[in-house]
Amino acid sequence: MAMFDKLLANLKASKKTIVFTEGTDARILSAADRLLKEELMGVILCGEPGEVKKAAADGGFDIEKATILDPLGYDGMEELVAKMVEIRKGKMTEDECRDLLKKSNYFGTMLVKMGKADALLGGATYSTADTVRPALQIVKTKKGSSLVSSSFILFREKDGKDETIAMGDCAINLRYEDKLDKEGNVVQTGAQQLAEVAVETARTAAFFGIDPKVAVLSFSTYGSGKGGTVQLSHDAVIEARKLDPELTIDGEFQFDAAVSAEVAKTKCPDSKVAGQANTFIFPMIEAGNIGYKIAQRLGGFEAYGPILQGLNAPINDLSRGCNAEEVYKMAIITAGMA
Repeated sequence: MAMFDKLLANLKASKKTIVFTEGTDARILSAADRLLKEELMGVILCGEPGEVKKAAADGGFDIEKATILDPLGYDGMEELVAKMVEIRKGKMTEDECRDLLKKSNYFGTMLVKMGKADALLGGATYSTADTVRPALQIVKTKKGSSLVSSSFILFREKDGKDETIAMGDCAINLRYEDKLDKEGNVVQTGAQQLAEVAVETARTAAFFGIDPKVAVLSFSTYGSGKGGTVQLSHDAVIEARKLDPELTIDGEFQFDAAVSAEVAKTKCPDSKVAGQANTFIFPMIEAGNIGYKIAQRLGGFEAYGPILQGLNAPINDLSRGCNAEEVYKMAIITAGMA
């Protein structure tokens, strides 16, 4: 698959190190075994060394070349604590930082912050919030980003051709509402937030070899419906064009107008996106999460993600229902983005 060819080339050109926050999980250990055998990246496993080695032995996994770091016995803990106190100045005490760094999700994130790892993959047992929260508090959003969002890259082979599409946000942002300051003034509209998701998802799509044609979705096409998310999606297109004037984006679209050339001729014949969209932006998490899973389960797409967007370092989240193959591929994606 072309997108993995690029990532593998990146990894072979510059070897990276990934930290896994759940070092005793059999799926993580299986993926680590394979990554190390193929010499794709360095691997750090978080956990008590005896427990990690026993879990590996029980599963028949070779992790001899992995580095195992225990948050409860890490020699450099005081350095991590001091750095986190500096980052969280006025928001967390030294004792609070020390307690959090005993947890592998915070510990692993701080290893990335300190440059001891290039990327992090978690979520095999942690919730999405438990992966994103330390990333926001420690690694933080990159310049120009006001929020963290996510996208899925979906791939299938159909009629002898490869098809790759992107969908966002399907995992992080529950809804897009105006943000107010203490005086009640709007400092960022919901449409501006959704526009940022659209721009970031297009960038992710481009990284994976997609020439993004972005459709902002709703249950309406060019004002055919009223209420709900229609105005939000319409306004997000306007705001996204301000953020990135070169971006090929349009909407609001119903899904059929976005993907069907025949429907597009009837509903929006002059659009440069309608009928040929490959990057889909959902106006709420319910639609996004349902949408990518329909594509996965009924459309025959392989789904990779959620890929977190807007952070200063590659930190990604696994589904708790993932298998070892998904961990392996998400590790390649995550380290390949470093």
